[in-house]
Amino acid sequence: MFSWFERLVDPLPNERPVAPPDRFLPFVWHYVRPFRFLLLINILLAAAIGFVEVFAFDLVGRVVDWMGEAETAAAFWDAHGGHVLGIALMIGVLWPLLSLLDELVQLQGIMGNMPMMIRWRGHRYLLRQSTSFFASDFAGRLATKLMQTALGVRDTVVKLSNIMVYMAVYFGSALVLFAANDVRLSGPLVVWLIGYVVIMRIFLPRLRAVAEAQSEARSQLTGRIVDAYTNIATVKMFSSSEAEDAYARDGMGAMLRTVYPQMRLATALSLSLHVLNGFLIASTLSLGVWLWGRGDVTLGTVAFASTLSLRIQGLSHYFLWEVSNLFENIGMAQNGMETLARPLAVTDRTTDALEVPRGEVAYEGVRFAYGRGPAVIEDLSLTIAPGEKVGLIGRSGAGKSTLVSLLLRLYEPDEGSVRIDGQDVAAVTQDSLRRQIAVVSQDTSLLHRSIRENIAYGRPDATEADIIEAARKAEAWSFIAALRDDKGRQGLDALVGERGVKLSGGQRQRIALARVILKDAPILVLDEATSALDSEVEAAIQDRMDTITAGRTVLAIAHRLSTIAAMDRLVVMDAGRIVEMGTHAELLERGGLYASLWARQSGGFVAANEDVAAE
Repeated sequence: MFSWFERLVDPLPNERPVAPPDRFLPFVWHYVRPFRFLLLINILLAAAIGFVEVFAFDLVGRVVDWMGEAETAAAFWDAHGGHVLGIALMIGVLWPLLSLLDELVQLQGIMGNMPMMIRWRGHRYLLRQSTSFFASDFAGRLATKLMQTALGVRDTVVKLSNIMVYMAVYFGSALVLFAANDVRLSGPLVVWLIGYVVIMRIFLPRLRAVAEAQSEARSQLTGRIVDAYTNIATVKMFSSSEAEDAYARDGMGAMLRTVYPQMRLATALSLSLHVLNGFLIASTLSLGVWLWGRGDVTLGTVAFASTLSLRIQGLSHYFLWEVSNLFENIGMAQNGMETLARPLAVTDRTTDALEVPRGEVAYEGVRFAYGRGPAVIEDLSLTIAPGEKVGLIGRSGAGKSTLVSLLLRLYEPDEGSVRIDGQDVAAVTQDSLRRQIAVVSQDTSLLHRSIRENIAYGRPDATEADIIEAARKAEAWSFIAALRDDKGRQGLDALVGERGVKLSGGQRQRIALARVILKDAPILVLDEATSALDSEVEAAIQDRMDTITAGRTVLAIAHRLSTIAAMDRLVVMDAGRIVEMGTHAELLERGGLYASLWARQSGGFVAANEDVAAE
C-alpha cells in the first residue's frame, strides 16, 4: 500500500533540464506541476476532514440533548440507538479512513517525492551553469540554497493546499453551526475571527521579512563554514584558525541579528493569541449559559459551543504558526529562486553533436575579455593540424589557459570563433564537444569517490583491466595497489577524500593522467600536466608520452619549458597575442621572447622575475 502511493509520481524523471521561471508563482508551478492531481486529492480530503471534525462536535451536542430528554436509558437507546451507532461509525471509522487516505497521499505521495524531484531537477540545471557562475559563489551556499528551496516550495504548496483549506472549512463550518443553533452564539466567534485577521495582518508581514533575511544569512553562514572545511589544508598551513573563528563568528552574528527579532515577534504574537483565545472561550461559555438560562438553547448546544471553542483555541496557535511558517517557506523559495532561475551563461544552440574525424583545431580572429575587463585574447588566429602537438608558452596572464577554456566552451568568445574539424564549437552540444577533449590541469581536483570511479569518470563502461592498464601507463598503479582508506577499502576501492586530499599532489596528477588515457579522446589538453610530479616519475611518464599522445591533437601548457621543448611547434603568447611561433631550435635561433625565457630558466623553470606563475 505504501509503495503504491510512493510510486504515483517519479521523483527522478529522466528529462532535459530547463530553466525554471524567474517569477514566484510560475517558479513554484514549474516544480509542482507533476503533483497537481495528488494536490487536488489532498485539498478535497482536507476539506472533508475539516467538515467531519466540526460536525462531530455538533453531533456530540445532540447526543447530550437526547440523553437529557430521555426518561430512561432504555428509552434513549430505543429512540436514538441507530443515530448513536451512525455517529460512532462516522467518528470511529469514516474519520480515521479519511485521515489515513489524506496521510497516504500527503506523506507517501508528496512530502518525500516533491522535494527530491525539486533537488534533482534543480541540481541538473545548476550543473549546466558556467564555471564563472560557480566561481562567483560558495559551493556550500549553492548547495544550501538547493536544499532549502526544495523544502520551501514543498511546504508552501502543502500548507496552502492542505492546511489552509482544512482551516478555512473548519472555521467556516464552526461559524455556520454556531449560527444554526443560535445566531447570537456566532457573535464571539465573529469578533474572534476579526481579531485573528488583524493579528495576522500585523505580525505575518514582519515575520516574512525576517524569515527572508534569515534564509539569506543562513546560506551565507553555511557558505563560510563549508569554505573553511573545504580549504582546511590552507587554514592549517597559515595557522588561521582564529581568523576563521572570527569569519564564522561574523556570519553567526549576522544570523543572530535576524533570529532575535523573529523571537521577539513570536513572543508578542503568542501573547496576543492567548488574550484573543481567552476572550473567545470565556465569552462563548458565558453567552451559552445565559441563553440556556433563558431557554433559548439546549444544554447540548452549550456543550457543543464550549468544547468547539476550546478546540479552536488549540488550533488557532497551530494555524497561525503554520501561516508564519508558510511565509518563511515562501521567503526561502523566493530566495532560492534568485539562484535556481538564473539563466545559463553558455547554452546549447543546437542539438547537433560534434564529430571529430581528424582533430584539427582552429582559432579564427578570437577576442575575449572576462566581464567588462580588458581583453585577455585579442584578434588571435591559430590552426593546429590533426595529430600536431603544440606547446603554449608565455608569462602569467598571457592568455594560455583562456585559450583552453574557449576550446572547451567554458566561455564564449566576444568575437571570432573556435572550430574543430571546421565545426564551430558554439554550434554543437557542449557534452558532445567535451567528450572529444581530454584535459589534465595543474590544479588537479578529484571527486570524493573511489579511485576506480575517478579513473573511469570519462568512460564509465570501462572494464577493470582497462582501468588498471591506464593506471600503469600513468605510473599510478604501484601506489594505488598499496592504498587503504580509513574504512578498510583497498586499491581501486579506496576513497580519495574531498578534492583528493588523501593523496599527494603527484598522486592526484597521476590519477588525472590515467583518467585521460582511459578516456581516449582525439584531442588532448595538458595544462602543467606533470608539474606536481617528482623528477623520476616525470621522466618515466615522459618516456611514455609519445604512446599517450600518439594519433591525438595535443595542446600543452607548461612553465617548465623543458617539458614541451620537443613539441612539433611552440606558440609564444604575450598580452593575449601570438608573438612567436616555431620549433624549439627555430625560436632559440630567432633570439626573441622564447629565447629570453629559455635563457633565464633556473632548474628547468622560467625565472621568477619573469612573472610566470601558473595561471
